[in-house]
Amino acid sequence: MIDLIAQKVFDPRNVAIALTAIAAAATAFAVAQPFLESDNLGKRMKLVSDEREVIRRRERERLNTKATLRIEPKAYMKQIVERFDLRRWLGTDTAKRKLLMAGYRGQQSETTFLFFRLVMPVAATLGSIFYLFVLEALDQPYLMRIGIVIACAYGGIKAPELYLVNTSNKRKAEIKRAWPDALDLTLICVESGMAIEHAFRKVSTEIAATSVVLAEELALMTAEMSFLPDRRQAYENLAMRVGLEPVKAVVTALIQAERYGTPVGQALRILAQESRDQRMTDAEKKAASLPPKLTVPMILFFLPVLFVVIITPAIIQAIR
Repeated sequence: MIDLIAQKVFDPRNVAIALTAIAAAATAFAVAQPFLESDNLGKRMKLVSDEREVIRRRERERLNTKATLRIEPKAYMKQIVERFDLRRWLGTDTAKRKLLMAGYRGQQSETTFLFFRLVMPVAATLGSIFYLFVLEALDQPYLMRIGIVIACAYGGIKAPELYLVNTSNKRKAEIKRAWPDALDLTLICVESGMAIEHAFRKVSTEIAATSVVLAEELALMTAEMSFLPDRRQAYENLAMRVGLEPVKAVVTALIQAERYGTPVGQALRILAQESRDQRMTDAEKKAASLPPKLTVPMILFFLPVLFVVIITPAIIQAIR
């Protein structure tokens, strides 16, 4: 039986058929992949354009002109938020800051967040009650089921906040990787004679191939520098939206250069070198932590496979 299976597996015709099928599948995937990818850069740039329009209209409103947001929240969400007055007892400055750090801006994002902060705990509580007390899927004591319902309600309360924290952490990691390159490009633009506003606008265009998120933030900052009366506010808004220490250091240097007239190029060169050193330090820390982390996966997954590869030929020969 084993000889027959081995003969079928190692038959040159079967091997050729399998390799041909794999090659055909890989070719089809390579041809179809460009059509399946979404245009993330186009979407991000459209969001930046919308935010720029919002800033323009907000500045016009300060000049006693009427302005409305381009993106309006969904009608049913808006009605629920206004009817229960969720902005008063659920909308906090911390939540707004987390929305900005996660990349969600405007009235629509705030309304959606408040709506889900109300709906998620209610849905989790009702779902757990129906599952535990109506369907009686778990054979647990009454107090235990009540505790599970309370835990589900608490999870529903924390779910929107955890989602925002996870999204903001991903954005921070992407910005942190591309920030030294952006500083180098900014330094080149500044030393070539470009103004700081035009330098950041040029960098936002060039860095988009590496980090769409950082390109979005820089483009938004240049838009604020064009419309806000004080550049310092635009710099501080960038630091608040990103929430990274290297970005805050650059913002502080730019504010000091704006106030005291100090040269920007020297500060950017030093900060760019520090950012690269910090990135190398983080990479070395991750590399140093790999051996302890790989110990358990190696014991559980690598060694059994290695033993199978070594022992199986001897077992086959012994059976023969």
